[in-house]
Amino acid sequence: MTNVTLISGDGIGPEIAEATRRCIDATGAGIKWDLAEAGLDVMEREGTPLPEATVESIRRNGIALKAPITTPVGTGFRSINVHLRQAFDLYACLRPCKSYKGVRSRYSDIDLVIVRENTEDLYAGIEFEKGKDDTLELIAWLNQRSKRQIKPDAGVSIKPISVAGTKRIMRYAFDYARKMGRKKVTSVHKANIMKFSDGLWLEVSRQVAKDFPDIEFEDRIVDNMCMQLVQKPELYDVIVLPNLYGDILSDLCAGLVGGLGVAPGANIGLKAAIFEATHGSAPKYKGQNKVNPTALILSGVLMLRHLGKTPEADKLESAVATVIAEGKNVTYDMKPNRDDPTAVGTREMADAIIAKMK
Repeated sequence: MTNVTLISGDGIGPEIAEATRRCIDATGAGIKWDLAEAGLDVMEREGTPLPEATVESIRRNGIALKAPITTPVGTGFRSINVHLRQAFDLYACLRPCKSYKGVRSRYSDIDLVIVRENTEDLYAGIEFEKGKDDTLELIAWLNQRSKRQIKPDAGVSIKPISVAGTKRIMRYAFDYARKMGRKKVTSVHKANIMKFSDGLWLEVSRQVAKDFPDIEFEDRIVDNMCMQLVQKPELYDVIVLPNLYGDILSDLCAGLVGGLGVAPGANIGLKAAIFEATHGSAPKYKGQNKVNPTALILSGVLMLRHLGKTPEADKLESAVATVIAEGKNVTYDMKPNRDDPTAVGTREMADAIIAKMK
């Protein structure tokens, strides 16, 4: 048996977490679930949206499957998701974007993987608020040393990109490409403008690529990359990006395959990995047995592959793909008409997926 922390989340989280757990159990993967809580519901009882018991469960098991969580307003957490990534140094965000027959999209046969650096760049959280003494002191120091002057009423965010951080995400992207039989890695940047941050990213990208002569390597400027993905996404395979660009382009690529409802995700480090749907907690649908569980189920597929349970992962993904392609036992958002009375609920879609694995 493999111990896995299951974080039920809030809003629609508990419903899709239960559907996903049932589907994974039906593969025969031998998962022993360690149930944990995070989000608004537990906040009301324990005074924190992220209890230490949940953090300890992830630390103990090293693997977690997490349903969507609402970050409470006015707490010490900017984001529970960001807090978990920082606490466990989950430096690699993995976002596969794959076309499934039956999902509405302007594109077909998309099979891209976004690898996003998760700890540095503008999302490092190093910010200075407008008008504060520290901010004014920093602005004065910078203005003494730069020809470009910062206005005194500015807020300031710092964009750190390091050799070490870039090297490990690049190696992760190339190792993933090699392991999964991928042919090409594209490094995305804005090195033509940001010479010393994105320029460093590009330089390290090229250095790491030399260690993987079996994998094709190229680089693209981020704005051009956006246009390329809209015009000819079939030219790309594994795309590795700094944190901010990765956040934006991962949603762009999810849009190519039908949206966040079919977009799985993972945040991976050396000591832990957390697998999660990339959409929100949709509290207005809480308890209605209505929402699409596909993204979290496919995140479970990623988890099974990470655990080396490839046959079980393949069986579950095939069952999901078959149910979606048939278009009968799917939720309202996957019907051609969202008001289609034949749409099924979250539980019933999970039932149909499980039936395909028997």
